[in-house]
Amino acid sequence: MAAASAARAASAVRGLHRFALREGLAGADPSRDVRPPTPPRRLPRALPVEAVVRLLETAGPVTATGDGAPLALRDRALLEFLYGTGARISEAVGAAVDDVDVADGAALLHGKGGRSRLVPIGGYAVEALRAYLVRARPALVAAGRGTPAVFLNARGGALTRQGAWTILRRAAQRAGLPVDGPEAVSPHTLRHSYATHLLDGGADVRVVQELLGHASVTTTQVYTLVTVERLREVYATAHPRARG
Repeated sequence: MAAASAARAASAVRGLHRFALREGLAGADPSRDVRPPTPPRRLPRALPVEAVVRLLETAGPVTATGDGAPLALRDRALLEFLYGTGARISEAVGAAVDDVDVADGAALLHGKGGRSRLVPIGGYAVEALRAYLVRARPALVAAGRGTPAVFLNARGGALTRQGAWTILRRAAQRAGLPVDGPEAVSPHTLRHSYATHLLDGGADVRVVQELLGHASVTTTQVYTLVTVERLREVYATAHPRARG
């Protein structure tokens, strides 16, 4: 059995023995000292920079015009925002217009546990957001009843998590990236890529912790393992004495 399956089985057995002990059906709990196996740590999957660029560009150009322009501009702005800020999908769809300052290149993200953080927005994301807010969002707002949300659906309401997933999946398919199975691209893939690319570029792990909104640096340090694995791959293929 896989470690995760064995852990679930052990949990069920311990629950049964606790029940038997509580109901007087057993005199002791022999499962108390049984420790389930620890599942191997799964490293977050990050896309290569070129794959992220391909994904963003297939969402739609920032110069889009015509009938489909509002949604194309929204899609590009959403994905640029996710990768440009490292936002969780819930933080992106929950962002209000007043939370985004394209002039200053910053966004206020409302994260888990009621914690908020101010993060910078990169130049590409600012360009995409400005194009969307000026040329697309007003048309979408007119179709609805008015909402402060930044990202809107075709009916003028706030974009949902499921709607954002659909946008990303559609862009990933066009970019030739996997949308099914363990390698499937998800909104969290962009967050992983954001963190990994920052660390690859020399960012301090404490800075990345603040940008991601992690309560503990231990959570952020998993991304350093990703960069170490990448360094090992480069070393193994480049160093003349790497292979025995």
